[in-house]
Amino acid sequence: MEEVFVRTNLIKPGRLHELSARSNVKGAIQLCGHFGAIGISGWLLYLTQGTWAVVPVFLVHGILLNFLYAGQHELCHWTVFRTRPLNEVFGRLIGFLMIYPRDFDLIQHTAHHRHTQDWAKDGELARPRYTLLSYLMWFFGPSYWYTRIARILRMAAGRVTEPYIPEARKADVIREARLHLAGYALIAAASVAAGSWAAVTYWLAPLVLTKFVHQMQNTIEHLGLSHEQNILVNTRTTRTNALMRLICWNMQYHTAHHAFPGVPFHRLPQLHREIFDGNNIAPNSMTYLGFQARLWRALAAGPGEVAYADDRVWVRD
Repeated sequence: MEEVFVRTNLIKPGRLHELSARSNVKGAIQLCGHFGAIGISGWLLYLTQGTWAVVPVFLVHGILLNFLYAGQHELCHWTVFRTRPLNEVFGRLIGFLMIYPRDFDLIQHTAHHRHTQDWAKDGELARPRYTLLSYLMWFFGPSYWYTRIARILRMAAGRVTEPYIPEARKADVIREARLHLAGYALIAAASVAAGSWAAVTYWLAPLVLTKFVHQMQNTIEHLGLSHEQNILVNTRTTRTNALMRLICWNMQYHTAHHAFPGVPFHRLPQLHREIFDGNNIAPNSMTYLGFQARLWRALAAGPGEVAYADDRVWVRD
């Protein structure tokens, strides 16, 4: 995705071109580092079973698994590796692990970038407006996982109802859903045959039960902001620590990413500084916990998201 979604006078074209350079080395270091951390946490999960230490290890392992989506997201932008096919191969692998097929994700996410905060066209806004209850069900996972699994089953049955999926791509997402189901069935059959709970212990249970931590990133990026077609006002940057930025592939610099989505993850801190600090402007920004506290209060204060006009910011510091 090479489009530019914000005023180009915020950064010189030559500098934007420099920042947009892909790197196989940096991509491999980030991806291998993330998978390596998952391998270590999985090994510790094995060692700590039967002790109280398993609880924090389980949480860390699940968080690392969930934040693999940050890698899938970047791979969908084709920005992790300079060698283009590597982005697709690893994107499909992570999509399988996330139970989030890559072709579907790419189509939905492209619609999200091109029509950010447009209720009719943004692929990530194909939902009813939140009440406090529906938000908490999404945040903690029940409706999130139900939607994800039901969608794969529906598409595998040949039914594609999403308006943002072009007719020409429907066969792709149907085939992809069927391949995913076949893969999951194979893993289930092998697990039953071997009498093994490994897939549940080291993959599915931590992925599902720690989803709420990853949801803090998913929900902070746009929710509670204006639906104006202006990236500088409809997208939020997250204030957090270096460790969270590392495991989230710098997606906390979300306004910069939406402004120039062709810039790779490892250049986003520089891009952020140059388009905001360099122009003496500041993006919308909040901390994870500060955002959640204000959002929950705002949703609890009335009928929910429907109470707030689309042209106003209703969750802020």
